[in-house]
Amino acid sequence: MTELEKKNKEFQEEIEKLKKQVKILKAKKKYGLVWEADKEPEQIVLDCQYKIPILKDVKTKEIYTNKEKPINILIEGDNYHALSVLNYTHKDKIDVIYIDPPFNTGARDWKYNNNFVDAEDPYRHSKWLCMMEKRLRLAKNLLKNTGIIIIAIDDYELFTLGLMADEIFTEKNRIGIIPVRNNPPGRAISKYFATSHEYYLFYAKNINNVVIQNLPIKEIDKNKYPYKDNISFYRRKSLSMRGHGSLEERPNNYFPIYVNIITKEISLIKIQGFLKILPHIGKDGKQRVWDYPNDSMKKLIEDGDIDVVREKNGNISIYKKDRINKGMRPKSLWLDAKYDSSAYGAVLLKKMFNDNKIFDYPKSLYAVIDAIFTSSNNNKDITILDFFAGSGTTGHATLELNKEDNGNRTFILCTNNESNICTEVCYPRIEKVINGMKNFNGKNLDGLGGNLKYFKTELLDIEHISHITDEQKIKLTYKAGEMIALREITFEEVEKNEWWQIFKDGTKYTAIYFKEDKKKLYELAKKLSKLNQKVVLYIFSWGKNEYKDEFAAYKNIKVDDIPEPIIDVYKEVNRLG
Repeated sequence: MTELEKKNKEFQEEIEKLKKQVKILKAKKKYGLVWEADKEPEQIVLDCQYKIPILKDVKTKEIYTNKEKPINILIEGDNYHALSVLNYTHKDKIDVIYIDPPFNTGARDWKYNNNFVDAEDPYRHSKWLCMMEKRLRLAKNLLKNTGIIIIAIDDYELFTLGLMADEIFTEKNRIGIIPVRNNPPGRAISKYFATSHEYYLFYAKNINNVVIQNLPIKEIDKNKYPYKDNISFYRRKSLSMRGHGSLEERPNNYFPIYVNIITKEISLIKIQGFLKILPHIGKDGKQRVWDYPNDSMKKLIEDGDIDVVREKNGNISIYKKDRINKGMRPKSLWLDAKYDSSAYGAVLLKKMFNDNKIFDYPKSLYAVIDAIFTSSNNNKDITILDFFAGSGTTGHATLELNKEDNGNRTFILCTNNESNICTEVCYPRIEKVINGMKNFNGKNLDGLGGNLKYFKTELLDIEHISHITDEQKIKLTYKAGEMIALREITFEEVEKNEWWQIFKDGTKYTAIYFKEDKKKLYELAKKLSKLNQKVVLYIFSWGKNEYKDEFAAYKNIKVDDIPEPIIDVYKEVNRLG
């Protein structure tokens, strides 16, 4: 090629680049979030065109306390890889996602392309948005149609994240933005205000299908995690039947109630020996009234929904029982002392790890518990995902909820092992919570129980995601066992040879036939047909549905293809990336 031809080729390539750029600029919306997505793309995303993630079971780190209970998952690896795998194993299967991503404060607390991002980086917001957008789009695929995602964030990226989340999940699916007072004394991150809160962004996959659940009104076990709370304050003051309305506003709500403090009997008619209770007079000197008029109060008394309590100061208070039993509607501002990230995040971890500072800024255990609980629609069998798992608070919160109400919730945690966060903090914390802790705050604590499988992500080299060779497809099939076991929730390997691999759990089996050569396939099918449980049989094939109807005679066997469906998922992941 002559020098002139070379320059002409370079010129033509530059023209094509400019044409693409013009096309992109013309397509950009008038309103929305725009950032430098192409200035410094994320290398880990680009690499997935030539390497695809798989899972490796780390059996030495699995934990079993009760095989009758469901199994939780911890995936060590970059969360982009983990989310790529989960797009194959858990598409439309996740009920709640809770994440606490890096806040991008400029304090060199997260890396992009293996370099810390600090306040001087002119593209730090663009890098953060590139990182978040790809993961949020993959995460959306995982949510059920009834699913909810909760994203913790502070002021540094609140506005950019809000615009991005509105675009990905749509504005109509925004449930709410909740300020959470996580640091009551405040942090000096601004010379004007001492910041004492962060935000939880709640979004639905489809807002027409979600219910925000009332929070229970209860006191936490102070012997286990002692703290000062305002739960009892809420019960005394806010649930009292002595309402906040005035006599001038609601005259029909002013009348005496007669109570027997010994028997707890209640009457609207004067009875000998019963105490006469009237609404109190407010600090402004105005007469208050009950929350309900006479006829409604009479119905509540007849239904047994009114309770009488003598307070510590001797006063008699009257409560509507179903408010206590059904809990309180979550507020748009979370102020309770239990949300303090220092006391119930950092201090809690220090006590778990014998006063060693092992993790900066962990979330309050109770903030995560309440976020999950409000989003679960009273379902005790949900699956919860946290792909910025950090110290493992989401897993801990899930196990606490299960212990409290005998639920079967399961968690999936994903975290890399930067600074040994997975192997030295997240995994040990979950192990301690499951098996119990010695010398926690001067006492030994029983474990909450539970089961855990530990996986690591690995990368399989391919020619290109658009063209995977036959040899690479066969190799992927041999290495896909752990992914398929996760997809089918059948983790116990019962057999593996050069032809097939078989997993099981208590109710079903999963089998994988590796080879293009089918001479042993029907031997495997007969073997599986003799089992009493259901079987999903994955058969290596070059296309799709090649063996869909071939095993119809075996009533307990359902057939699926491999590896083409996995490759299709990874092609879609790369398209989104």
